[in-house]
Amino acid sequence: MSNSREPRDIDAGATRSRPRRERAAAARRRMRAAVAPIVAGVVVGASVFALAAGGVGAGTPSAAAASSSAVTISAKQQDAAIATAPMPDLSVTVSQTRGLVAQGVRLSWTGGKKSTAPSVGGNGGENFLQVFMCWGDDPGDAQRPDRTTCQYGGAGSVGATRDAYRNFGSIDEVPEADVEYTAPGSFIYPPYTSIPFIARDGTRVDSIKRDPTSGAKTIDSGVDVNANQFFTSYTTNEIPWVGSGDDGKGSVTFEVQTAVQSNGLGCGNPVTIAGTTVGASCWLVVLPRGTSDNGSTNITQSGLFADSWQHALSVKLDFAPVGTGCALGQTERQIAGSELAALAVASWQPVVCNQKGGSVYSLITSAESDALQSAAKNPQAPLALTSYALTTEGKDPLTYAPVALSGVALSVAIDRLPNPNDKTVPQEWKDRARTPFDHVNLTPRLLAKLLSYSYRSSIPTGADQGYLKGTNEYNITRDPDFLAVNDPEWKAQDVQGAAIADVIVPQGRSDAARAVWKYISSDQDAMDFLASKPDPWGMIVNPWYSTNADVNPTKVPFSLARDDFPKADPVEVVPANQAPINLVTWRPYANDLSAIAYLTLRGDGQGPGQWDPNSIPPKYGKNPRMLPGSQRLLGLTSAAAAARFQVVTVSLRNPAGQFAAPTGTAMRAAADVMTPAGAGDRVVAFDPTSSVAVNARDAYPLTMPVYAATNPTVTDPALRAAYADLVRFAVGTGAQTPGTAAGELPDGYVALPAAWIDQARESADVMQNGPRPTSSSSSSSSSAGAYIPAQQTSVTAGASSSAAASGSVAAPAGSTSSDAATTAATGASSGALAGGKTPDDPDSGAIGAALPISVLAGLASAAGVPLITRLRRRVL
Repeated sequence: MSNSREPRDIDAGATRSRPRRERAAAARRRMRAAVAPIVAGVVVGASVFALAAGGVGAGTPSAAAASSSAVTISAKQQDAAIATAPMPDLSVTVSQTRGLVAQGVRLSWTGGKKSTAPSVGGNGGENFLQVFMCWGDDPGDAQRPDRTTCQYGGAGSVGATRDAYRNFGSIDEVPEADVEYTAPGSFIYPPYTSIPFIARDGTRVDSIKRDPTSGAKTIDSGVDVNANQFFTSYTTNEIPWVGSGDDGKGSVTFEVQTAVQSNGLGCGNPVTIAGTTVGASCWLVVLPRGTSDNGSTNITQSGLFADSWQHALSVKLDFAPVGTGCALGQTERQIAGSELAALAVASWQPVVCNQKGGSVYSLITSAESDALQSAAKNPQAPLALTSYALTTEGKDPLTYAPVALSGVALSVAIDRLPNPNDKTVPQEWKDRARTPFDHVNLTPRLLAKLLSYSYRSSIPTGADQGYLKGTNEYNITRDPDFLAVNDPEWKAQDVQGAAIADVIVPQGRSDAARAVWKYISSDQDAMDFLASKPDPWGMIVNPWYSTNADVNPTKVPFSLARDDFPKADPVEVVPANQAPINLVTWRPYANDLSAIAYLTLRGDGQGPGQWDPNSIPPKYGKNPRMLPGSQRLLGLTSAAAAARFQVVTVSLRNPAGQFAAPTGTAMRAAADVMTPAGAGDRVVAFDPTSSVAVNARDAYPLTMPVYAATNPTVTDPALRAAYADLVRFAVGTGAQTPGTAAGELPDGYVALPAAWIDQARESADVMQNGPRPTSSSSSSSSSAGAYIPAQQTSVTAGASSSAAASGSVAAPAGSTSSDAATTAATGASSGALAGGKTPDDPDSGAIGAALPISVLAGLASAAGVPLITRLRRRVL
């Protein structure tokens, strides 16, 4: 549903083609007129990660992790018909081409031409690029893809379909390469060309019928080559239009799909070559489009037609094999809790499980507080992953080992749309229309506004908004508070939409939510706003989120001491003959943090689509994703997921008054000033109110450590040993080396400080052998809880790691005691930071792995939480 209260801009959806039959009818009508005088996607609470290891794409703006396989292609290198090329100087750099999984890759280019956006009148635009994937090689030239194997046409945009009536009066004028796929025209109708789609399994989707006797070709109106069993507008990853600026430069993040997301392409399907299992390769295609198609004055024809296809640039993509990391039948160990460590665990998993005696570690993302409660009491409890210590009135029985350093991030996808009615907008800004903003600043108060649904477009269209008393704007881009801390160019924009009036948030409880509310509550301006005090421009909080009991309709103050993101406003609107729309329907939860990064990449702002009365039962449909050039949404994700999908992240104002993005440098700066936060000072956190945080100008305020925690006096000894093995591996040299290979540290994480590694090794000894005795007296007998000197672990770094993780990783912590361990992030970085350049990925791609899905044991405290897997497409 659209927000009718805001003026609508022309987006990619406005140029989306009608169904093929309607397009054909329209083409016939146009042809008759001419002949008379003479053409539609994870789960916080109980999500099981099945993420393949390695190939984690570098996030914006950093691309260091994938630089080893970056490739540049150009028209001069590849276009044999460069004399007629629409962009003869085009040069495109692809950030990563090996070890790929379901992720984002960054494309940047020079040598383009100033682009013109698509128009409602039926022009696909001018001087733009189209980006898509194919799986097969051209039978006549193995150095190029086969156009019949390309996932193209699903977007349905003008100039971006697989089929069209040609701009020729006779089939004799159709290029020879297209005749095979063309049905002849008649006196009334022109020839019709349709490029079939041939899936990886050989299935052919073709709207041209061939008479078995005569070979005559006719149109099969029952087949739509643009919406079929392999791809639709809701599943395709193609980009039908992306433009260049006035200088011919541009960039875009492209969604790489594996066989899990697109079985038609089948990228990453395990194949055996010379006895080695690798992922099936695919092609990435960049297709330049000029100002007109052959026989036309503008762009209306398919990019797969020969006159355009001849100028396609392409690069081979190598994939990690899908789902082949760990052998079946291995011992399975469960981990539960923080999603922040998920991508790191996914990278480490295939190396750990392939060690002698190695285990498979299945991560169930759940509320960390539930995981801690279970770990404290249950002998068979999963290893808990947490950023905070157990909340308990007595002594904390858990042992904590730091295993990861990352953070919560806010993802953003907002494309420029200068106000066409504002004559004062500089031409320079107009020339950047439909290109993405790559820098956004937010303050705690602005984040509070988004999470409290205080912007008008975050409330369902048609609802009574009388309870919003202030000068509340429709979305954040119109808020003077936002404009005051961002680039002046934002003032010229005229972008609308519900997805920039709030933040897409994950369902369920988490330490990530707890950290966000802590960040907001530490800022006096934000707290004043939530207490119903107007901001300097007169905006007032949605009363259902007011911390002032006298204002809040519930007569209870909204509490920020929480670990969830409630949709507290009970607003509801009931359109005629349709189901009610409440806040959850209007602004749905996402499955988890990783899903939100994926939604941001795809431009999927969520929310209800059109009402479908013919569905059983009747329901609201799904809104199409916003295509590049017309994207506008904000989401809450993790730094690692943002890096994997290469989405732009927000810079947050820190306690020192500076804006910092979730870069490695900024997260390490935050780690350096973390202070004790529980468990006898063995757990630290970034406290925005601390004196050291106030002076940390470079620190990213939502940086969070992740600890592995278990109870060494209760947990089963075999489990403790397995958990200790994982901890030792996690802090080893290989696992702390940034890189894309299996066993390495994915982008979005920071190598642990040396003091943290010392603590982790000591904690691993305690996990495996029990706590040290509290007195010097000896005991005549031993038990599971008694301290036994550490034994050499069997876990070592695999061949794909950049260095061995044996010896010092497995050795006892020596004289370092738990009382003497340093809690703050001090000392030099771990050795991984000083190592040499990460080696290039092997030609076969990174070793992939999928964490086996398992909820057999689970958490007793979270057993009632349903397993939800709505976003299957983000899982590898």
